[in-house]
Amino acid sequence: MKLVLFDLDNTLLAGDSDYEWGQFLIARGVVDRHHYEAKNRAFYEDYKAGRLDIYAFLAFALRPLATHPRAELEAWRAEYVETRIKPMITQAARDLVKRHMDEADLVAVITATNSFVTAPIAREFGIPNLIATEPEEIDGRFTGEVAGTPCFREGKITRLEAFLEARGSRIDCLENSRFYSDSHNDLPLLQQVQHPVAVDPDPTLRAHAEAHGWPIISLRGG
Repeated sequence: MKLVLFDLDNTLLAGDSDYEWGQFLIARGVVDRHHYEAKNRAFYEDYKAGRLDIYAFLAFALRPLATHPRAELEAWRAEYVETRIKPMITQAARDLVKRHMDEADLVAVITATNSFVTAPIAREFGIPNLIATEPEEIDGRFTGEVAGTPCFREGKITRLEAFLEARGSRIDCLENSRFYSDSHNDLPLLQQVQHPVAVDPDPTLRAHAEAHGWPIISLRGG
C-alpha cells in the first residue's frame, strides 16, 4: 500500500492553523487580547524551539472550546477558514495533494493541531483522512481536555499506528510511505517512513535533511 502523509502547519499551509485560530479568537473578542496573545505567542515560540509542553499548551488551547456553544464555535470556525486559512493555501500545495490523491492508496493529514480546527482544512484540500489531536467531548460539548494521546512528536507514530490498525492495515506499510513536514518536531515519524520530505523546513530539520540526503522542497511559490 502506498501511504502519503502530510503535516499541516507550515507544510501544506503557509502558516500555523493553531496559532492563527488563537489570533482569530483574539480579533473576534472571544478571549482577552493581552493575556491570550502573550500565551499564544509564547507557546508558539516553544514549539518552534522544540521545548513545547504539549499538555500545558492543550490545556490553554482547548479551553475556549469548552466555554462556548458548539453552534457558535462552528460559525466562528467557518469564518476563520475563509479569512485566515484559505489565504495560506498555495497553488503548489493544492497541486501536490492532488497528485498524491491520484496515485496513492491512502492519503492523510497528520497534525498536532486539534481536529475541531483542522477537519475543515483537510476537507478544503480534498484529503479524506485526518489524524489529529482529539479534544474530549461529552454529550456533544467539549470539555477542554484532550482525548487520548496528543498527535505530537512520538505521539504521531502512536496515533498513526492506531489509525492503520483501525483500517485493518499494518504498520509495515511505512516501508512504502512518504511524509511531508516542515518541523524538527516531526523527526520521530520522518525517520520511520521510507520517503521523508522536508518542506520549507526549519533550520534543525533542514540540517538533518541535508545530512541524510532527504529531498527539500518549497510550497510557498504560488
